[in-house]
Amino acid sequence: MRKFLERAMEKVSRMNEESIRGLLRVLADENERLDAVLDSMLDGIVVCDEDHAPILVNKAADRLLPMAQAELFDLPLWESVRDEELADFFDAALNGEESVIDREFALDAKSGTRIISVSVTPLVREKRIRGTLIHVEETTDKRRREARLRRAENLASLTTLAAGVAHEIKNPLGSISIHVQLMRKALKGRADEPPIDRYLDVVTEEIDRLNKIVVDFLFAVRPMDIVPINDDLNALLRELAEFMRVEVESAGIELSVDYGKDVPPFPFDRRYLKQALLNLVKNAAAAMPDGGSLRLTSEASAEEARISVADSGVGIPEDRLGKIFEPYYTTKENGTGLGLTLTYKIVKEHGGDITVTSKAGQGSTFVIALPIPQRDRRMITGACPDGEECDHEPLPDTEEG
Repeated sequence: MRKFLERAMEKVSRMNEESIRGLLRVLADENERLDAVLDSMLDGIVVCDEDHAPILVNKAADRLLPMAQAELFDLPLWESVRDEELADFFDAALNGEESVIDREFALDAKSGTRIISVSVTPLVREKRIRGTLIHVEETTDKRRREARLRRAENLASLTTLAAGVAHEIKNPLGSISIHVQLMRKALKGRADEPPIDRYLDVVTEEIDRLNKIVVDFLFAVRPMDIVPINDDLNALLRELAEFMRVEVESAGIELSVDYGKDVPPFPFDRRYLKQALLNLVKNAAAAMPDGGSLRLTSEASAEEARISVADSGVGIPEDRLGKIFEPYYTTKENGTGLGLTLTYKIVKEHGGDITVTSKAGQGSTFVIALPIPQRDRRMITGACPDGEECDHEPLPDTEEG
C-alpha cells in the first residue's frame, strides 16, 4: 500500500478530478479495513503522539483500560486513566521513552479483580521516536489457570508428605499424652504440685496443638467420601449462622445473612460444605480483631448456586491473593496453613469453584460456586382436551428435519 501511495503522489499533479476521487476512495477503503482489523483484535492497542496524547484507541483497549472518554484525545494518556497505579506507570513509562514489557496490574471490576498485562514500546519512524505504542492484554484467566495448576501440584505433594509424617507423629503424641496424665496422678497431693502442674498444662496445650495439626494433615490427604444428596442450602446457612453467632458477636462483629429466595434443593454433602464455610467464617472473624461486619449470602442461577462470605476486615494484599489456597501458607502465628486448602479441596470435590476478591484495609469476599445438575428432559406443559393446563410425560429431544 505504501508503494502504491508513493506512485500515486508522483502522478497526482497529472490526475483529473475523477482519478483523485478514485484515489481517495481507495484510501478510505484501506483506512476502514485497518480500523476493522484493529477493532477486531482481542488485545488492546493505544498509539500516542510525541506529546503522549492518544491518537488511536481500539475497542479492546477502550474495554480493558479504565479511561475517561471526555478529552481522551486532548490530554496525555495518564491524565485520562482513572486507576492511580496505572496512571503513574504510564506517566513514568511514556516520559522515560523506554520499553516496558508485560507489566501486570490488578484492576477492580464489577465481576471481580481483572488482571491486565501492559507493554509500552517507542514508535520509531525514520530513526526517530514519533510516539508510543501500547499493547494491553487481559491475563485474568491465564493467571487463574496457573494458580489452579499450582494448587493441584501442591496438593499432590502434600498428600505424599503429610501421609507419612502425620502417622509417624500421631503415635508418639498419644504416648506422651498418656504419660502426662500418669505424671499428674503421681504428683497429686505433693507440696510442689502447683508449679509443676503449670508446666504440665503447657505440655498438654502443646500436645493438643500438635494433635490438631496432625488431624488437619490427615484430613487434607485422606480421600473424601463426598456423598451429595439433595439438600437445602439456606437451611445449612441458617444452621451455620446460629452456631457462630454468639462467638462472632462477642468479638464485636455484626453478623447478617441474606437468604436467596430462588435457591432450589441440589446435591451437596452437608458435613463437608459446612466445614468449608466454617473455615471461611472463622478466617473472616480473625481478620476483624477490632470488630466489623460479616455477611453471608446465598443466590442461584439456572446453572449454579453461590455462597459468599464477605467481611470488613484487614483484607489481603494483592501479592498474597494467589497463594492463600496453597498448603502451609498462613499469616496467623499459630496457623497450620491448611484451612483454606481444605476449603478449596472440599469445593473442588463438589465440582465447584471458589474465588476471592480483596483489598488491603477494605475487607475480603470469598464466593463458592457449586453446580446445579440440569435435568436431561423437561416436563412439557400443554393443553388438555378440556382446555385446562396439564403436564405431559417428558418427551425425548428430537432433531429438526
